Amino acid sequence: MMINFKDYIYSYLAESAEIISRLDKKEIEKTIRILHDIKLSSGRLFILGVGGSAANASHAVNDFRKIGGIESYTPTDNVSELTARTNDDGWDTVFINWLKGSRLNEKDCILVFSVGGGNVEKNVSVNLVKALQFGKEVKAKIIGIVGRDGGFTKQIADSCILIPVVNNDTITPHSEAFQAVVWHLLVTHPAIKSNEMKWESTK
Repeated sequence: MMINFKDYIYSYLAESAEIISRLDKKEIEKTIRILHDIKLSSGRLFILGVGGSAANASHAVNDFRKIGGIESYTPTDNVSELTARTNDDGWDTVFINWLKGSRLNEKDCILVFSVGGGNVEKNVSVNLVKALQFGKEVKAKIIGIVGRDGGFTKQIADSCILIPVVNNDTITPHSEAFQAVVWHLLVTHPAIKSNEMKWESTK
């Protein structure tokens, strides 16, 4: 079987360009305004994600703290607590119980990174769904950067940025890659950025 090395490269990059052109700029602005309000009120940002989105959550916590000056956390940074809660309470409640322990309140915000946004009926990312339901109960703000149709996150969020589906075969890589594109846009926006980045400040 002959492998065409070029076609997939050109196709993937063309899809990426299409996604950028289709991102909802108004929803991005809405998200920035929410984060700006959270920052002004000294609220905290709790970032939730599983799999590749958990890795993105860890990176984003660093950026929102260091660049944005927003107190930020993710439960997946603490593997001891994460696995203890999973073992003792179950995977579906691992995020909600962590948020309860963090005393999530109306001044705070939950940011979800997810490919599908959570779906109870399909038993996908139920831990996100339970965490978001709790977030609504305590009147915390909810924002999301998610793929597909946005799932439960899109249904309940105050603002949700959808990563458009341009190819059903590349939903996951594009969703996770564009989480990074969008959160870097958010954290470097003048309304959010408090501190200069290293290479931008090096002459």
